[in-house]
Amino acid sequence: MKSTALILAGGQGTRMKSALPKVLHPVAGKPMIVRIIESCRKADVNDIRVIVGHGQNLVKTVLEPLAIHTYVQINQLGTADAVKSADLDSIEDIVIIMNGDHPLISAQEIKNFISDFREQKLDVAVVTVELAEPGEFGRIIRNSNKQLVSIVEAKDASAETLKVKEINTGIYVAKAEVLQKYIPLIQNNNSKKEFYLTDLIDLGLKDGLKVQVLLSNNVDVAHGVNNQVELARATKKVFTQYANKLMEGGVIMIDPATCYIEESVIVGSGSVIYPNVFLRGKTAIGAFSVIESNCMISNSVIGDSVQIKAGSYIDEVIVKNNASVGPYARLRPETIIGESAHVGNFVEMKKVNFGKKSKAGHLTYLGDAEIGEEVNIGCGTITCNYSADKKKYKTVIGDRVFVGSNTQFVAPVTVGNDVLIASGTTVTKAIPDGALALSRTPQVNKEGYAQKLMKKTES
Repeated sequence: MKSTALILAGGQGTRMKSALPKVLHPVAGKPMIVRIIESCRKADVNDIRVIVGHGQNLVKTVLEPLAIHTYVQINQLGTADAVKSADLDSIEDIVIIMNGDHPLISAQEIKNFISDFREQKLDVAVVTVELAEPGEFGRIIRNSNKQLVSIVEAKDASAETLKVKEINTGIYVAKAEVLQKYIPLIQNNNSKKEFYLTDLIDLGLKDGLKVQVLLSNNVDVAHGVNNQVELARATKKVFTQYANKLMEGGVIMIDPATCYIEESVIVGSGSVIYPNVFLRGKTAIGAFSVIESNCMISNSVIGDSVQIKAGSYIDEVIVKNNASVGPYARLRPETIIGESAHVGNFVEMKKVNFGKKSKAGHLTYLGDAEIGEEVNIGCGTITCNYSADKKKYKTVIGDRVFVGSNTQFVAPVTVGNDVLIASGTTVTKAIPDGALALSRTPQVNKEGYAQKLMKKTES
């Protein structure tokens, strides 16, 4: 059996106060339209069609890699007009219609709506939910037999009708042939001259179709995003749900309310996440690791028993087992930190393979470098990888090398194994195994000169 999802994503979203199309605003790191599409696919919806309008070129750019069919609503003439734009004649069987700004709808909910619709052998259905504070949602009016009578918009409702708690979520399920017949019959006899999808319910009831509500017990299906406040609430909801899932799997979170972990992130059992941590993208953290406060980690692999100390920023990096990083370290793309290695405070690396048990304690920049095992990098060391010809060159350092403080490596340069480099050295040529490298200007002491200089300054 086939099912089709029509996702309405053409609105301007003026209340977002943003140039970005509303449906592309991220909820917990993922555009809300993408979240809805993923839920549809997990619910085994065969055909997904997105109706675009405002900002359509940008929306299409996001959807094309997902192999989604898009249909253009040329003018913003209401929800029924949007549905009409989706080439209804080519649709078969069951259709679920959703808004592109309802990012919290789950695959299970979609699957349940379609399943219930089939089991009850309905022609048209509207998904409803009961809210303690229905606000501006349209109210569901039932008769004494609990059958659906109509949907009344809040602005048109009487004081008595406004007391109704059951509301229209804006989600509809219908047979394809019902849409094909009745959508063209919907009129725009209203103050805004728009074609409203709610009229489909009235037309179906008048013609004696089997029209009913699908009452959901999950209030999230009614969570639309119309402004930045609602966007933040949706994001917080997703982060909270995923934090709970991680904790159920054995992750220790000191204060989950202040942690922001995207659903694509994997965290091993026994790992500890401190407050104010942001984990993004395709990040994986092993077991028994510690991520201290104010760290941001993106698209990185962190091994087992690793300590990432406070304030560290890590992007597209591999940190192997038992290593420690930070505090206040910055590890940039294509960097690999070896097992039991130590990267200290105010150390920056980019495109570095940092060997097993090597150390860079503090105040160091290493870029485009291959560094061996058990290497000690002294404070203030720099690889001068960017040349005047605007090209980058590589530094290669062997195993068990001691690099004194304030050393500069002018790349390209190679250092052998078991080398000792004196503090303050500028390395401009290869150093063989076991050698001592030393380059310093001889120190000159001029006795009494400081006193003479001070007297001149005072006068």
